[in-house]
Amino acid sequence: RVVPEFRTGPRGVAGVGAFFISNGAVFAALLPWYPLVMGRLGLKAWEFGLVGASFAVGAIVSSVLPSRLIARFYAVPVAVVGTVVLAAAVALAGWSGCGFALAACIFFAGFFDAIVDVAQNVVGVAVQDNSGRSILSSMHALWSLGGVISGAASTAAATAGTDMRLYLAVVGFVCIILVGIGGLLVGNAPVMPKSNDEPSASSGKGRLQWWFVLRAALPLAVIATCGTTIEDVANNWSAIAAVQIGNVPAASAGVAFSVIIGSQCLGRFSGDFLIQKCGRIRIARFGGVFIVFGGLAIVTAQEPIRLIIGLAAVGYGAATLVPSALGSAAHIPGVSSASGVTLVNWIMRVGFLVTSPLVGVITTATSLRWGLSVLLPIGFVAVVLASTLNPVENVPAPKGRDAPKRDVTISPPG
Repeated sequence: RVVPEFRTGPRGVAGVGAFFISNGAVFAALLPWYPLVMGRLGLKAWEFGLVGASFAVGAIVSSVLPSRLIARFYAVPVAVVGTVVLAAAVALAGWSGCGFALAACIFFAGFFDAIVDVAQNVVGVAVQDNSGRSILSSMHALWSLGGVISGAASTAAATAGTDMRLYLAVVGFVCIILVGIGGLLVGNAPVMPKSNDEPSASSGKGRLQWWFVLRAALPLAVIATCGTTIEDVANNWSAIAAVQIGNVPAASAGVAFSVIIGSQCLGRFSGDFLIQKCGRIRIARFGGVFIVFGGLAIVTAQEPIRLIIGLAAVGYGAATLVPSALGSAAHIPGVSSASGVTLVNWIMRVGFLVTSPLVGVITTATSLRWGLSVLLPIGFVAVVLASTLNPVENVPAPKGRDAPKRDVTISPPG
């Protein structure tokens, strides 16, 4: 059959945006209900900590699946079906009758979230490469926006006494519809063969190739981890910092989270324009500098204003680190775009398990100021490793014998 034309214009970009905003919204819908769930199930703090960690464990366990699923079924179907199962896992969490059941639901949510994350980024990179302009930073901004809107709506629903089970089911249904519309908007890409120069671990040459691939992926994963560390600070430590460092009343401490996520969202929306003008490397270096100076403002703050300025600076500075790292991962020589994104995404998630406990250990031994001082080396590392990002933006793919053999197919053949 004739394959429909690949949509690279506004409709294609809107389709990718639907993927990202739905993914940001679906799990964020559960987070504001955690205190109520914890009280209903009678979970102790350490028990709830283990329940929360099951999300990251699920994401790591599924690490080998995304590239294989995308190679077999292609990225658009994987993103759509993965979102359906992810939404079901989140909805079922509302029916949990014990901590083990809740942990199982969150585990599977993390399991399928990692798969959807890789698939939607592969779609985003393919649309970006074919459209001739940077879009990935804005797509991650929509992910942040989806999380903020969903979290705020869930908070309002919980405050109003809405039934959590019904609410999570409705949000899941809406996200499934949204991602389905996104798949229709993206359309079908011309079918391209899977890369045949992807290394095989069964041969000595393959192992050598994979060593070079890992060397290319590792600094990109570290850059991405620098970005996710800022998100972790926003989720787990910003409100506490507002109270303990900025002397903000506890009832108003949530403003700290809004500031850091809001500035990150703003940075991501402006990031594509800046990257298009200046390139990934320069913008990542500027981001690292912002994180360093923002971190200094946070750890030396004695009142709310300096703390808020510092939080805004680190949020804005980290905005493009994850999308730039994943965009570069899709162009690692020797592997398909799905394999490159999967590898960097997996290493990033392993690093994500380390950062928050590190802040906690330092804070327990000293104080939160010292704990958040990890922002300074994080910014410095981002500056140093920025040169490993792919500096070329949206170069048209060469034709003929020089054409790269990467798998950028994002939907099944007709």
